[in-house]
Amino acid sequence: MKIYSFEKLDVWQESIVLVKLIYTLTDTFPSEEKFGLTSQLRRASISISSNLAEGTSRKTQKDKAHFTTISFSSAMEVLNQLIIGKDLGFISENDYILARQKIEKITNMLNALRNYQLNK
Repeated sequence: MKIYSFEKLDVWQESIVLVKLIYTLTDTFPSEEKFGLTSQLRRASISISSNLAEGTSRKTQKDKAHFTTISFSSAMEVLNQLIIGKDLGFISENDYILARQKIEKITNMLNALRNYQLNK
């Protein structure tokens, strides 16, 4: 089986771990949030890895960096929604801290990747 370049990226692998964490956290959200915050969090977390994957198929480094920036923006969207989830009492403080630490790691990696892409 062929391994695509995005699958080799450490940041892509970390973003998949975040998706799994978000799915686990949102499993406990109230059922009335199924089409609200639960859906938003899941889609935004998936967007991080999806944009990394899409960006690797682009020809220029500038285009690749653009998709890395979109991934970063999606990570900020996830963080915002986690803050809301915590404030609404849907996420425990410990789970929030764990997810926030994961996002910080991913955003640091995204910044490094973007800098590499723009300076290559």
